[in-house]
Amino acid sequence: MLQAFADTDAFNERLQRDGHVIFAGGLEPATTATTVDGQGGQPTFTDGPYLETKEHLEGFWVIEAADLDVALALAVEGSNTCRGAVEVRPFRTEDSVRALPAP
Repeated sequence: MLQAFADTDAFNERLQRDGHVIFAGGLEPATTATTVDGQGGQPTFTDGPYLETKEHLEGFWVIEAADLDVALALAVEGSNTCRGAVEVRPFRTEDSVRALPAP
């Protein structure tokens, strides 16, 4: 695990140097999570993650990439360095919201 941390630090430094990184951070274990639902009249607070699952988000990168191909190539490197799966998703924009089907 220590080698994974060192490799991830080096990857983060390269992302910064190459102008890709916007923000990166690790998260405490899912057991420390509190799920908050503020919809409706009374908010609810539940101990634990939002979804019951065997896998949990351990950290994340917010990166700037020229296109999806660059983002996917960086995700492959990130996955190798942190030794875990990496999900790639673009930020929602006004244009992407307009393209959503009406409810």
